[in-house]
Amino acid sequence: MSSTKKNADRLIKKYPNRRLYDTQTSSYITLTDVKQLVLDNEEFTVVDAKTNEDLTRSILLQIILEEEASGVPMFSSSVLAQIIRYYGHAMQGMMGSYLEKNVQAFTDIQRKFTGSTFEGKPFSPEMWTQFMNVQGPMMQGMMNNYIDQSKSLFVQMQEQMQNQSKTIFGAFPFVPTPPTDKK
Repeated sequence: MSSTKKNADRLIKKYPNRRLYDTQTSSYITLTDVKQLVLDNEEFTVVDAKTNEDLTRSILLQIILEEEASGVPMFSSSVLAQIIRYYGHAMQGMMGSYLEKNVQAFTDIQRKFTGSTFEGKPFSPEMWTQFMNVQGPMMQGMMNNYIDQSKSLFVQMQEQMQNQSKTIFGAFPFVPTPPTDKK
């Protein structure tokens, strides 16, 4: 992508020396500052100062990499390997959409709880900790049920696509080739 987002409120330029310049505050910022913009739900775009190429995704991925390297990682090696396997696969686009919709569903659930109050007070971080200690297993069960249902729907959709492919291409004489050993 060579153009910037039209509705982004904030423009951050990345210079060849790898420094980030926030045009709104007219100052240099760090990845930690960019992470804070994300946490504050600020709209922004990061562009290469020379070419104007959109670098927002690569900066966000860099933040995720740093988060994964420090503290408790969100993704296991197995999950990361599975994600890598989908690149270049026919299902790549569908997998991206599937992950995006599931993260959005999780975010919507969290937003509903965040908007909740207890005894007239909004949920504080301490209340969230207490809530999750008690309700965590139930929430995990709900998420597991949701994942199982999603998996079932995904398998059904895959079977339907295979059946449709057989119907469409059934008239062509395909000869199965025996698997070859790769050495």
